[in-house]
Amino acid sequence: MSKVVAFVFALCLLAPLSGFAAGPHDALTCSGCHGLHTAKDAKVIFAVEADKKAVNPRTKQSYGGITSLCLSCHATPDQGGMGIRPVSAHTSHPFGISNINPKIANVPAELLRDGSFECISCHDPHPSNSNYRYLRVDTNNGADIQKFCVMCHPMKADKAATTQKAQYFNSMDERLFAGQVSLSVTTETATTTAAPEAQKAAPKKSPSQKR
Repeated sequence: MSKVVAFVFALCLLAPLSGFAAGPHDALTCSGCHGLHTAKDAKVIFAVEADKKAVNPRTKQSYGGITSLCLSCHATPDQGGMGIRPVSAHTSHPFGISNINPKIANVPAELLRDGSFECISCHDPHPSNSNYRYLRVDTNNGADIQKFCVMCHPMKADKAATTQKAQYFNSMDERLFAGQVSLSVTTETATTTAAPEAQKAAPKKSPSQKR
């Protein structure tokens, strides 16, 4: 079998799967990113080593946290990554920021990871997220990208967008799947509210407990 025939045969096998994919991560199983017993990073049992070569142009230091794990795939090989849809810090929205200037961005606390603005502040990379480019907010396949930007930059967005209540995706909280908690965000504040089912199940405090 020639290489061309083998390539075409492989495409035929993969084509049906591509119809279900919302993004590149959907072609991976859980073990594509996580190593249950062979993890390179114990914090999130990541299957590859964190990228310690890519340098944050703002701090002149290598990235840390979840961002360093994302870059292990999404940085160029010369920057310590695998070159999979590589992201350049010099031409991208800032990421890997521990000190956020409130004059520039009003970032909801729920979007921060350990107080820092990481890749997952904008993207939720799990395949359960069907949003455009794994964004934390539904932007109608990118047509309403302002719905996403307004979460942190309400003063710069159209007034109509600032009055809308946005729901953001969060696969990091398993309680959401069971309907125990619902997360909602407005452009003014980020709030966490118990879902009706959780509110009914929650025991009422006695007068002595309220004191």
